[in-house]
Amino acid sequence: MPRRWVAALACLAALVALACEGGTSASPRPTKSNPPSSGPGGIAALGDSVSTGFASCLVLTSCERNSWSTGDGLRVQSHYRRLLDQNSAIRDRTYNHARAGARADALEGQAQAAVRDRPDYITVLIGANDVCRSRVDAMTPVAQFRAEVDRGLRVLRTGRPKARVLVVSIPDLYRLWEVGHDDARAVRAWRRGICPALLAEATSTAPADRARRAAVRDRIDAYNAELVAACRAYGSRCRHDGGAVHKVRFTLDLLNPLDWFHPNATGQGRIAEVTWRASGLAN
Repeated sequence: MPRRWVAALACLAALVALACEGGTSASPRPTKSNPPSSGPGGIAALGDSVSTGFASCLVLTSCERNSWSTGDGLRVQSHYRRLLDQNSAIRDRTYNHARAGARADALEGQAQAAVRDRPDYITVLIGANDVCRSRVDAMTPVAQFRAEVDRGLRVLRTGRPKARVLVVSIPDLYRLWEVGHDDARAVRAWRRGICPALLAEATSTAPADRARRAAVRDRIDAYNAELVAACRAYGSRCRHDGGAVHKVRFTLDLLNPLDWFHPNATGQGRIAEVTWRASGLAN
């Protein structure tokens, strides 16, 4: 072989050797770190029948798949479904401890159950049943309501100090009376004992009945003010919805046609929408 070819081959071999040596000695490329989670690790709901999706499946029972908070059904774009879009790791990590008929005194026990589930996001909607009693003087006193809410929130703050908590305002039940008292279907349903402190004698214009409804309206306003204060006292991990749910202008087409009181699936979706905007979790 001509000497010049030998020299060329030697140079080529040297280049190959250098290339191989460089490949083995260079630091490996850093692997991409996983993107930060865009949502919490799990979601729990505390509260009453509204958070259980009660009557939203056209039967007078809870229907959690339509819950504005933890629902996994297709009819409601719940907080859980919105968080799942952000972070698939939370799939099936939903815990609904809300119970139909629950009042504020049930919040502590519900919070204890939620702490055991270790969620990173907890929604609280309570208070409607504290006013929906048989008569006005049976409504939970405001100071007692606040103390019971504080006890529940204290359990969350102690047991899940890093969890985000969303405290939701009580819906404007007086608004339901306003839009429904002229509707024969709603009035018939309410006569079966739906929130009697507010909805009994729904068509009456007697001064005593008007005063009774006003007392319920005022008590809800007082409860809502205490919810704001309780969340503020909780600290930076608690967020109030700013009255978003109370400001919803409910109409009859957002209520189920059985008791004309609880939200239907569309109404649940409306609650989910306004509370999601207030939650601070939207991307």
